[in-house]
Amino acid sequence: MASHESARALRRILQGVMVGGAAAVLAAALWLPGVTGGFEAKTWDLRARLLKRPGAATSQVATILLDQESLNWGKVQNRWSWPWPREVYAAVASFCKRGGAKALVFDLILTEPSPIDPSDDAAFGEGVADNGRVVGVMNLAFEQGDATSWPAEVPTPKLAVSGPIPKALDFPRTQFPIPELWRNAFTLANTNLPAEAVDGVYRSEPLFSTFAGKSVPSEALAAWLAGVGHSPDISIAPGTLTIGGTKVPIDAAGRSLLRYRGPSQTHSARGAAAVLESEILIRNGQPPKFDPAVFKDKYVFFGVTAPGLYDLKPTPMSGSYPGVEIHATMLDNLLSGDFMRPVPLVPTLVLLLLLCLGAGIAISSVQRPGLSAIMYVLFIPLAPALCIGAYALGYWLQMMALELGVVFSLVGSSLASYATEGKQKRYIKGAFSQYLSPTVIEQLIAHPERLTLGGERRELTIFFSDVQGFTTISEALSPEDLTALLNEYLTAMVDIIQEEGGTIDKFEGDAIIAFWNAPLSQTDHAVRGVRAALRCQAKLAEMRPAIHARIGKDMLMRVGMNTGPAVVGNMGSKTRFDYTMLGDQVNLSARLEGINKQFGTYFMVSAATVEKIAGAFPVRELSRVAVVGRKEPVTVYEPMFPEEFAARRPTLEVFDRGLKEFYAGRFAEAERVFEGIASMDPPAASYETKCRQLAAGPLEAGWNGVWVMTEK
Repeated sequence: MASHESARALRRILQGVMVGGAAAVLAAALWLPGVTGGFEAKTWDLRARLLKRPGAATSQVATILLDQESLNWGKVQNRWSWPWPREVYAAVASFCKRGGAKALVFDLILTEPSPIDPSDDAAFGEGVADNGRVVGVMNLAFEQGDATSWPAEVPTPKLAVSGPIPKALDFPRTQFPIPELWRNAFTLANTNLPAEAVDGVYRSEPLFSTFAGKSVPSEALAAWLAGVGHSPDISIAPGTLTIGGTKVPIDAAGRSLLRYRGPSQTHSARGAAAVLESEILIRNGQPPKFDPAVFKDKYVFFGVTAPGLYDLKPTPMSGSYPGVEIHATMLDNLLSGDFMRPVPLVPTLVLLLLLCLGAGIAISSVQRPGLSAIMYVLFIPLAPALCIGAYALGYWLQMMALELGVVFSLVGSSLASYATEGKQKRYIKGAFSQYLSPTVIEQLIAHPERLTLGGERRELTIFFSDVQGFTTISEALSPEDLTALLNEYLTAMVDIIQEEGGTIDKFEGDAIIAFWNAPLSQTDHAVRGVRAALRCQAKLAEMRPAIHARIGKDMLMRVGMNTGPAVVGNMGSKTRFDYTMLGDQVNLSARLEGINKQFGTYFMVSAATVEKIAGAFPVRELSRVAVVGRKEPVTVYEPMFPEEFAARRPTLEVFDRGLKEFYAGRFAEAERVFEGIASMDPPAASYETKCRQLAAGPLEAGWNGVWVMTEK
């Protein structure tokens, strides 16, 4: 036996290995050609938002934002229309110099002379020269721009890069800024931000580009160069850009993956209006709105964020993120030395294989559905958890490839197990399906240990039904016709009972015994039971004309229902047993089915059931009865669908008045009330007869309105 179990365990492990290996190959086949790229990018954005946090150098980067408030201030206070006079920017440069800023980047493309007059550009140039650490920008492009060579009079950027330059970084066209800027700026920078081809989001950017054989730094790198005052040795190699002693990871296109710090204005931000007001106040000998020292030793970027100026771009942080803040983020990453690093191909493939093998073996090694579910719960979040952990350590780990591999492995192993181990389960299910309800079978498959004798105490809603006059019906039909009729009837009734979550206990000829709230717990078991009985009566009424045409008489069904504690479980011998119920409440339900005959009703429930349905269905009180074999009386009711109750309300109200007279012992008065509706209400006719009998004699001592039943 032990060797047999060992062999089975080994087969399961080998099955898991085969499925896991195949899942890894399939996931890699989708990942490597880029099929999952778009989905992976979205998971990256989610990680970036989830794990955003400041870096070591975030406080060293600041922005001056020409926002909508500043535009409004310029228009109202100074009558400036857009574009603003360029001498304004000279004031910004002066304020940053006062504060001791390390560098100032004007993220503004100024390619045309000022529309005001030449003195405007001259004032701007003087301000740039006076600052000494200003970076001007130009836009390198593939199609736009009239310059295709570097003019001799324009100073070349203070940048020299050695090593093979990726083709994606070499641009053929540009347009140079106004001379007042390129003559006086510390250096020129490329402002062009290329978006991701997969979805247009800005996740990675190059630190430099080339034009006409010259290396042009990005705004971020140019700001850093202006801050240190010189250009260190810069070299490029596959996967790495080395700047002095700093190694920056790059991809094949020369881009570095950005680590975003947070939403817009995560870096210290000031409005352009506040900066200009402060500079004007200082020049007038007055206290500024804020001390220029806030920019001391900081790298400052000046850019536009007003919605109408079109410099908002989609990033992992937001669909509308200021472009100038992308440059600020690049510099932050450079200063902090924490650009994100993609996990190399080989380690990713190894991890993919390990996860797929683990998932495949785990699912193949467990047999119970509950344990399989636990394996799913453990393995499905594993890849996202690893990728989030990798991000926290500064690495981009491919979430989609890993997650797809795990899912393929889990599902594939489940299917493989179903095709092998599932054979035995399907055999058990087929063998018992003729005797037990599907819910019981599923529990037996999941918990074979329950195939033992014994039971548990539970509150059940119990259903007993019987066909009125079935003996007479059976005598008039051949065995074949009787069997066909009975099967048709039982199928229709059982379908409804099981649709309502009921468990069929057994059939006794035409009788159906069923219950709710076992083996599965159901908080609304009484409501389910009453609804099932009403639906059964409605279905039989629908079938009745066709049955009458076959047997020459109507087929009617009586139902008794009670709710109460009973013992339910597997009962019988060790070799043959049924899932059934026992107890006094079960017997009471059977008695109520028979009592229907006394009142001419076809559905009767106990007060315990009425209490449990809590008004879900309207009922009429029928009687207080003492059934055979029980000392305590039981109040019984007749439930109805709301539509039927509303249609019969006048009759039911008369019946209720008669019932009160009966309970009070005023039998003559009760008889007169019941007599008025006896022709249309069978229970009233029964009470009319009963009242006539009781009125003929003296009132019974201690009368409490109980109708004592003398037969089952």
